[in-house]
Amino acid sequence: MIDSIAHPILPDGDTGFTVEAASMKFGRGVLAELGNDAKGMGMRRVALFTDPLVAGIAPFATALESLKAAGLDVVVYDRCRVEPTSASFLDAAAFARDGGFDGYISIGGGSVIDTAKAANLFATHPADFLAYVNKPLGEGRPVPGPVKPHIACPTTCGTGSETTGVAIFDHVEKQVKTGISSRYLRPNLAVVDPATIDSLPPGVIASTGFDVLTHAIESHTARPYRTRPRPDAANPRPPYQGANPWSDIGSLQAIRLGGQYLERAVNDPSDEEARDALMFAATLAGLAFGNAGVHIPHAMSYSVAGMNHNFTAIGYEKAEPMVPHGVSVVLNAPAAFRFTGPAAPERHLRAADALGADVRDVSPADGGAILAARLIAMMKATHLPNGLSALGYSEADIPGLVRGAIAQQRLLTIAPRPVTEDDLRGLYADAMAYW
Repeated sequence: MIDSIAHPILPDGDTGFTVEAASMKFGRGVLAELGNDAKGMGMRRVALFTDPLVAGIAPFATALESLKAAGLDVVVYDRCRVEPTSASFLDAAAFARDGGFDGYISIGGGSVIDTAKAANLFATHPADFLAYVNKPLGEGRPVPGPVKPHIACPTTCGTGSETTGVAIFDHVEKQVKTGISSRYLRPNLAVVDPATIDSLPPGVIASTGFDVLTHAIESHTARPYRTRPRPDAANPRPPYQGANPWSDIGSLQAIRLGGQYLERAVNDPSDEEARDALMFAATLAGLAFGNAGVHIPHAMSYSVAGMNHNFTAIGYEKAEPMVPHGVSVVLNAPAAFRFTGPAAPERHLRAADALGADVRDVSPADGGAILAARLIAMMKATHLPNGLSALGYSEADIPGLVRGAIAQQRLLTIAPRPVTEDDLRGLYADAMAYW
């Protein structure tokens, strides 16, 4: 067993961290309580966001029935796109502006939840589309204040979007993903009902489950919060503050749950215990990375997904061709953790231990390599693509991939060591194939 790792005090570093966690309700059957939850928040006219597939399954019917039984005026928006784009965000924002809603409810995966966040924002605080988008692709203008109440009901076990203030989209023209980040975008309540994922195909469980693991591992291996400068009135603490004692609690438990249950949940659709555990892990990881941040694997993923609209992943055959977010992230993760391992060896070894690797008589210096090897074994066991080359990428694509990743400075600055364009070139080359 690896001992707890302290956060050493640095002379000019921060001495505190901020926790702004979302409220959560968890358990099988809680989706049927949604109407009372919404009514308790003062909602009367509700925008219910979903996507065409979720709109046809039982959990959506349960949510809609509960809202109507509570006497709420509900208008359904079922045009959310899996892996949203700037155009799909704009369409949702137009719907929200015209609807006169006093509350928002999202039921679906992270794409649906993020779309509801963006629609709520632009309806409440109208602005040019790029005004709130993270720099350098947008202006990075701060959200001026609270938005309307939002209840997020995830139907996948991965994104953690129900607990974060981030909304991600594909900037098609730039061939890269980016997003909007603000504490005001965090949903007021997460209603997490594990029964919603009982019918998910194994490929979707694999993709979203690995998103859980990368969220958690990146949070745990992020730069320590005390390496940030002390805040002042002009420079308050950012949403992503670096690894801290709060985020460590959620990230490590999420890693343990993923290591124990992910393969079971993918390979045995009847394993209710495993799927329930993954659903809880997703929320724990969301709480952790929403506070600490994610780094290199996510930064690399945005161009991996943004440059490829021809791939069809296992489990996503009914969606338009694209690289699912969890796949685009985890295919970079082994290469990234081999790179970051030397900067935080004990933390990488601790994550490998939590994930189920055998770390007996192992030096912390090997933590990154052991963590990467454990992830690769899990990827093989759950039938994920063998690196970026399996998506159709080659060495010729590396310059474009690097351009997209280097723009994600909000994430790269959370890494435990500096990341240059040359580093990214090497990381993408390393991620082309693993076995």
